[in-house]
Amino acid sequence: MQPWRSPGEPQAPFSLPAPRWPVECEVIPETIEHIEWVPPKPEPFCPPMGPEQALYALSEEQGTVVYHSSPALQGSCFTRARAGGALGPLSSPAAPLEGPQDTTLLFESRFESGNLQKATKVGPYEYVLVLRPDLYTAKHTQWFYFRVQNTRQEPLYRFTIANMAKPKSLYGQGLQPLLYSQQDAQSCDIGWRRVGTDVCYYRGSAGEPPLFRLSWTVRFPHDGDTCFFAAGYPYTYSDLGRYLRALAADPARSRYCTVRALCRSLAGNTVPLLTITGPGGTAGKRAVVLSARVHPGESGGSWAMRGFLDFLLSPHEDAQLLRRLFVFKVVPMLNPDGVVVGNSRCSLAGRDPNRAYGKALPSCFPSVWHLRAMVQRELAEREVVLYCDFHGHSRKNNVFMYGCDGGGNGTGTRLRQRVFPLLLSKNAPDKFSFSSCKFQVQKSKEGTGRVSMWRLGVSHSYTLEVAFSGSTLGGRNSHFSVEDLESLGRLLCDTLLDFCDPAPAKFQQCLVEADALLQQRMGCEPGSGGSWSEVSPSELESSTSGSDSSVSEG
Repeated sequence: MQPWRSPGEPQAPFSLPAPRWPVECEVIPETIEHIEWVPPKPEPFCPPMGPEQALYALSEEQGTVVYHSSPALQGSCFTRARAGGALGPLSSPAAPLEGPQDTTLLFESRFESGNLQKATKVGPYEYVLVLRPDLYTAKHTQWFYFRVQNTRQEPLYRFTIANMAKPKSLYGQGLQPLLYSQQDAQSCDIGWRRVGTDVCYYRGSAGEPPLFRLSWTVRFPHDGDTCFFAAGYPYTYSDLGRYLRALAADPARSRYCTVRALCRSLAGNTVPLLTITGPGGTAGKRAVVLSARVHPGESGGSWAMRGFLDFLLSPHEDAQLLRRLFVFKVVPMLNPDGVVVGNSRCSLAGRDPNRAYGKALPSCFPSVWHLRAMVQRELAEREVVLYCDFHGHSRKNNVFMYGCDGGGNGTGTRLRQRVFPLLLSKNAPDKFSFSSCKFQVQKSKEGTGRVSMWRLGVSHSYTLEVAFSGSTLGGRNSHFSVEDLESLGRLLCDTLLDFCDPAPAKFQQCLVEADALLQQRMGCEPGSGGSWSEVSPSELESSTSGSDSSVSEG
């Protein structure tokens, strides 16, 4: 670790080294980068097809395998890593073209955050795809990110991912995949955009556990293009490295920010920790702790985190006030190994690190262990006002939060748990849904960062859930853009100022409103004398669904 210094003192430029990969993983030498672009108008949800309308793909057995890349995992657990992955010459997982008239697509995913194991051509322009499970597991197939070349503009292509893990998905409610065209990026400055017609999500296999299929049709914008498909806007470990290098090179922003290594991951990738505060050091200030990307397939969390950092390190007067009031401890990428290899949920331990806080060992879950230890040190020195862990959600639209209502702490404490999300819903009425927020502390969630920090003594500890899709609020019914995701960070800053405002008007208003909403949920008329205070959180939320993980946890 680098030695501690106060923000404002000169620091050596911090840079993340090249990503380290398990030695079983082949990695192509090309650097994959994408331009940033915001569509000129919101991209509406696509009318989804029902399962009864699905045009079932031909089985893979009836087609020709045109891409197959599966790491030769030695044993069932991680052993070693190196920059650049596997030694030796690269294999050729893609079938070679037979000539210029061969219209077969050329697939590739052996790059950072890429995930595609197999592609089978089952028709002239139809492909069945298989995603690679999280490394050292046999499950958690959700995130995808791969490249195709040798495109044709005229035909309608059909892609079917045959091994999605979850029985429900926002693809059944209008979510579309993302497409990136290199020709459009170079000639028109157009980046990632939503594409796909006849999008359908349905049960595929009859086995146990069942697998689900995602299919869509698309026309490519150009002949001979290089295109990428992704489940969400990719944000890789190298993207974070470029951001931190730019931050270190900016004399204005780096005055308020120290970057050091929280720890190293199992593969030896650095887990950066940012400390942000204003002049005068940390004495007498309260702390705010934020983290993101414990689940690598939830890339929207990184874009929201980038928006938070951009605003907090800006010259805006509200940002200056926040830096005067608080010490911010930020871990922008808790699971860099999972991000590097293209996992959906797990680290290289083959387990979900967001279920390991209660029993984490530094040798198995180093980032989780060191984050928890860091929060314990902060609590010994100062009050930690807020902990917030940024996530993505694959089954519910909008943005919402999970909090911690223990049920036995008195009415005032239980209401105060709901104030921060309620304030955020007022600051982001077209994105944030307070009615989707949950506060029950389930036994199965005891190992999460949210519950663990609350148990340590952080009274306001939340998971921020950002839908993979977009918003249905304010008449939107449209996908989130990168700009939308980044705006959440600024809105979180606004809400923190409202939450800690010495003038209590907004806070008190939200307490009254939260009480009225809970009375309404219990069927009591406001002022009727009925009470929810003796009702358990599970009863208050019995009719609603839980976190994104509940259907996929073994």
